[in-house]
Amino acid sequence: MPLRITLKPLERLIINGAAIRNGDRSCSFVVETQCRFLRESEIVYESEADTPCKQLCLTVQVIHLAEDTTETENLFYAQASAVLAYMPSSAPYLLEMQRAIEEKQTYAAIKAGKLLIMHEAEVLAERGASNAA
Repeated sequence: MPLRITLKPLERLIINGAAIRNGDRSCSFVVETQCRFLRESEIVYESEADTPCKQLCLTVQVIHLAEDTTETENLFYAQASAVLAYMPSSAPYLLEMQRAIEEKQTYAAIKAGKLLIMHEAEVLAERGASNAA
């Protein structure tokens, strides 16, 4: 089934590892074959991966875009264990991400990762508030 993608002006998109940037106007196109892609709003850039959960989500992106994921999946499990030790309340998010990866539903793992990043921000804010008090 074809997929119609509409890009905003200057929006980035990664399709099968190729980075694409739209011009100065909105455009839409149809993808007629299976491919792996990420929209700019879903991308965690390496320079932004400044927390354990963001680093984990960066790894999930690599799994999503890569053809051979064995080595990267091993890295994911090591990072997930570290995140769980650092923040035990992350367990439900990590389990959802693990399930999705095992079922080769990597886009669902990315979405769960976004929720994990939001949860991490809340936990860090609470820790910061309690340390300030």
